[in-house]
Amino acid sequence: VETSTTIPQSEVVETSTTIPQSEVVETSTTRAPAMSVTSTTTNPTAATASSESRAYDFSAVGPIVQAFLEERDLNGAGLIVVEKQDGIVHHEHWGIFGPDRISLIASSSKMLVAGILLNLHDRGLLDVDAPVVDLAGWEGNPEITVAQLLSNTSGLVGLFPDLAYAPYVCQFLPLGALLDCAKQIFTTVEDDADVVPPDTEFRYGGGQWQVAGAIAELASGKTWNELVDEVYVQPCGLDVLAFNNPFTQFESPPLSYPRAFAGDPGTLTETNNPNLEGGAYTTTGAYGTLLLMQLQDGRCGDQQVLSPESLERMHADRTLMVLEGGSVDGVLAYGVGTGYGMGWWIDRLSGRRSDGGAYGSMPWLDLEDGYGAYLVVEATSADGRDLADRLYRVVETAVLTARG
Repeated sequence: VETSTTIPQSEVVETSTTIPQSEVVETSTTRAPAMSVTSTTTNPTAATASSESRAYDFSAVGPIVQAFLEERDLNGAGLIVVEKQDGIVHHEHWGIFGPDRISLIASSSKMLVAGILLNLHDRGLLDVDAPVVDLAGWEGNPEITVAQLLSNTSGLVGLFPDLAYAPYVCQFLPLGALLDCAKQIFTTVEDDADVVPPDTEFRYGGGQWQVAGAIAELASGKTWNELVDEVYVQPCGLDVLAFNNPFTQFESPPLSYPRAFAGDPGTLTETNNPNLEGGAYTTTGAYGTLLLMQLQDGRCGDQQVLSPESLERMHADRTLMVLEGGSVDGVLAYGVGTGYGMGWWIDRLSGRRSDGGAYGSMPWLDLEDGYGAYLVVEATSADGRDLADRLYRVVETAVLTARG
């Protein structure tokens, strides 16, 4: 668990060795071929905005990233920066990374999951404020709502202190079906002594995200990856975005990037039980497009993916609203200056929203200044956080300077 108040880095540093790999998830119907990217920097350091009205100079970024990769002996990195009016204003890669590099993104998946549930809410297919029992018919935790699942305040057991919490272990296995796993998590009596009332504690991650994904499948009548394709891939023209459940599929140290994945979703076993909180894989371009959508009132071009109202709910500090006077152990672990919305960590000092992952990915949004960025290395949460720390001010300066 991190103690910094400035970088909430959603993906906490785990100590358990029983569940391999950060978090990951299921293979989708969209498979990409194996990659062998050998290019270094793929974009010029000074980018021109799509509107051609403003020039953006990111020349300070490259030396920082290159020095960091050498310092940590990493294989590469990718960075995309988007601006509300001008779109993609910078897109650069280093080492073996290139625009086609597909990376497992661990907990940077949570923002994506929350968006799909809110899309279904916008379409009237479910009510995120309704109890799960009304949506699924599952008894056992009658007061829990989807909104609580997506903000880590459902009261169900989170990832800590036991990653391999036995009643919820199906969340890490590419076996069975998402619906069966979620029902097991929600209805088991084996967790009764460990569950607390909803909206009384912040408990990061865990089985509550499987439950949210299953509710989406029930409400839509579609599989999770069909929903990913319908909500994000097709409307936004994404190259690659899907979910799998990779945690037990590779041999590598816990919570360190599985090198055997090598940018190839074909190395993953297909599954009907994707890991929802941490199983996505994608490219920098695809993730950047979805950040831009969140800055542009929920639209990808002329396609409305999310309503402005749902975006406001995602970005709002829900923990501040509901946990006043309650136990907020998970938030306090990141510092009293940190809150959580739906899929987004919120730095209460800077206003920055972020959704960092255990494998080194770090997306962030600055809603006040209207820009966002997605940084990815294939390493650990500490590596992604540390490099992001070095780039926050540099990226901000480049964006604000371009505006004059």
